[in-house]
Amino acid sequence: MHIKQRRAFLQKSLGALAASTLPSSPLMAEPNSESLNTGKDATKILAQYALNTKYEDLPPKIQHEAIRSFVNYVGVTIGSCRHPAIDICIASLRPVSGSNQASILGRHERFDALNAAFINGVGSHILDFDDTHLVTNVHASGPIASALLAYAEMKPISGKEFMNAFYLGVELTIRLSNALAPDHADIGWHVSGTHPTIGAAAAVGRLMRLTEQQMIWALGLAASQPVGFRDSFGSMNKSFNPGRAASNGLFSALLAQKNFTSSSQMIESRIGWANAMSTKRNYQELLGDLGTRFEIAKNTYKPFACGIVIHPAIDATIQLRNQYKLQPEQIQSILIKANPYVVELTGKKTPQTGLEGKFSAYHSVAIAMIDGRAGEKQYSDAAVLNPKTIALREKIIVEIDPNLPKKSGEAIITLTDGRVLKKSIESAIGGLENPLSDAALDEKFLDLTEGILPRDKSKSILANCWKMSELPSAGSFAKSTTV
Repeated sequence: MHIKQRRAFLQKSLGALAASTLPSSPLMAEPNSESLNTGKDATKILAQYALNTKYEDLPPKIQHEAIRSFVNYVGVTIGSCRHPAIDICIASLRPVSGSNQASILGRHERFDALNAAFINGVGSHILDFDDTHLVTNVHASGPIASALLAYAEMKPISGKEFMNAFYLGVELTIRLSNALAPDHADIGWHVSGTHPTIGAAAAVGRLMRLTEQQMIWALGLAASQPVGFRDSFGSMNKSFNPGRAASNGLFSALLAQKNFTSSSQMIESRIGWANAMSTKRNYQELLGDLGTRFEIAKNTYKPFACGIVIHPAIDATIQLRNQYKLQPEQIQSILIKANPYVVELTGKKTPQTGLEGKFSAYHSVAIAMIDGRAGEKQYSDAAVLNPKTIALREKIIVEIDPNLPKKSGEAIITLTDGRVLKKSIESAIGGLENPLSDAALDEKFLDLTEGILPRDKSKSILANCWKMSELPSAGSFAKSTTV
């Protein structure tokens, strides 16, 4: 058989296989006890859930939480668009980008869909101001939204379709993270680079209306592309990881759409994703109560532009500063009592750049005392290298308390006049027990986009974020965010 004939035969056969393996809208199979215990058929079960979930079937509270995640994503991604990391991405990839398919939020440049997904994914995380699922610290929304917006400029997609796919990608990403937590991160993986690849593939695959077999292949291809290690924290490489998750998820769905095959049990196989990525696995967390337990409801939004584990210390410091009208020169010492992760993840005592400052409890507490804030402006290179900041951070001690949960902490400030002030935080602002309001998210959005877009345009984009599910075109929304 001639090579062209063989290719045609193979393509026809694969198409027949995909069509015959399942109906275009299969029923959702309820995971049985074997699946929940061993992960049997996990890839298939997730594929079916991605294909069958309808936006109108989601509880209104869950729809609203998905919108909140999207509002936060757009604000932080536009807010980062002039960061040096984005400038480097654009300068590096422009010569090799093959088309102008998709937008870069807040910029005028356009790229092919894969590179646009990557750059926006980097932008969603470079400020470390993105959404956070506090159990696993995964930042799910950035890679999912970045992949979906790029695809939405290639094909007509309504806002409702977009938000349904966005919910699916975020929900599956968090469930995948739960299933391997905490061992996956403990051995060095960066969860915001590894898990969202699969979530992005599922989200884009839903918009593509893949068959079940194609969706299974898309998830398998995505599972084959984990990206990122925790040693990258404090550098641009950290945001590279969710950027690659976005582009790799889109890449996987594009291939699967044309019947590029993969294993049909890539997630659960003894020699597949879950077993290779972690020393322990919990398939109940991955598959249990699909459609009734919504992990996106546990998503949170940062009031401070730094590693989430520092937030209780910042919260306590700002409250004491404001209550007693403290000035840096009054401080003799600041003792922070914190969860062990604070030193492990944010123990940089002498940061030299703004990115390193985001992973320094010492800088974060110092700048919180000086400015009463810990927004993006407090993590500039200049702020980190300011002699006033350096002098104060040398007075800060971090003491580990293994009994403190990540959401809690305490600040004990000793003043030069001998007074000792204490503030305990049970649940830091921005957490589930003390969440940012919709109004606070609006304020954060407008603050981040100030100086990048005209105020009226920022307000218009913000309004459209809140009503994304009602918009006729997700692609038109993406274009509206550019300059």
